[in-house]
Amino acid sequence: MLHIRRARLERFFTAHDLDAILFLSLANIRYLSGFTGSDGALLLTREECRLLCDSRYTTQAAAEVLDGEVLQYSDRNALLRELVDDLGLSRIGFEAAHTTFAAFSELSSSLKGHELVSLGGDLDQIRSCKDQDELERLSRVAGLASDALVACLGKLGPGVSEASFAWELEKEMRNRGAEGRAFDFIVASGERGAMPHGRASEKLLRSGELVTIDFGACMDGYVSDETVTIAIGTPDRRGVDVYAVVKEAHDLAIAAVRPGISCRDLDAVARDHIRGRGFGDYFGHGLGHGVGLEVHEKPAISPRNDMTLQEGMVFTIEPGIYIPGFGGVRIEDTVVVLPDGCRALTRVSKELMYV
Repeated sequence: MLHIRRARLERFFTAHDLDAILFLSLANIRYLSGFTGSDGALLLTREECRLLCDSRYTTQAAAEVLDGEVLQYSDRNALLRELVDDLGLSRIGFEAAHTTFAAFSELSSSLKGHELVSLGGDLDQIRSCKDQDELERLSRVAGLASDALVACLGKLGPGVSEASFAWELEKEMRNRGAEGRAFDFIVASGERGAMPHGRASEKLLRSGELVTIDFGACMDGYVSDETVTIAIGTPDRRGVDVYAVVKEAHDLAIAAVRPGISCRDLDAVARDHIRGRGFGDYFGHGLGHGVGLEVHEKPAISPRNDMTLQEGMVFTIEPGIYIPGFGGVRIEDTVVVLPDGCRALTRVSKELMYV
């Protein structure tokens, strides 16, 4: 499996005439080597894999990195310098999108005389199409999170604070086997629903409001992402109408997912529907984003991305309408691209629910 993943790097070696690629991003290190520690570096040539870590992780890395050499360092850059000299490496690609200026300055100083080649964020595209093992993990964690939300719906109601519900949901996820939450949950009710990233606050839910809940779990290194908007009691007609528009946009976009459609055109399916219903000014973010080892990864489903979808890509479909002074609605599922469409990994009903 790992050798297949690493084979996706060949185009970078060829296009940039590289001798090696250096990875510092923990998500990419895990994807390409199996190492799950919180610090380290991965140096890959076309033929060989070397995982560099400090003494905290030497034993762990030896158990996790099954087809590569594990090297322990006290000074990472010093060991890198020794390695590239011993191996006779000249041109070394690096993840510019995951390297701070300070880290690059230190690295270039340590590797003086060797050429560091910026590969931007394109390297992250190697994780865009998920293999079967990844799909199974993503399906499990998405199902766990969905089931946890459904189990907690009885705890929603007037007088409950957004923050307390977020805590109940996180506990339910952990009780079901999650390692933790994938991100800070968004629980935004009433007028706060106009904030797409309105993290759970001490505000109390009130009857007649809509509440948007954006949640996700982490398990086996992979994460989930799902959003529901729920009615507390009976909302006014405007809220129900806005929900219907978002739900229609969500359903149209999911029906349009297929290999070969561009991210831009898929975004337009939902965006054009929302605009046609008079709410175009209230949908400002992209339609979705990739999900995997990280909660935001490639591909970006947005008006600015011409990438075409491929079988095995996993991403969110999450149209929303956010009206200042009124509130908002977002509906989100995570889907995997199939040969003839897509399948949702998340599974909470997206019909408007009343509690």
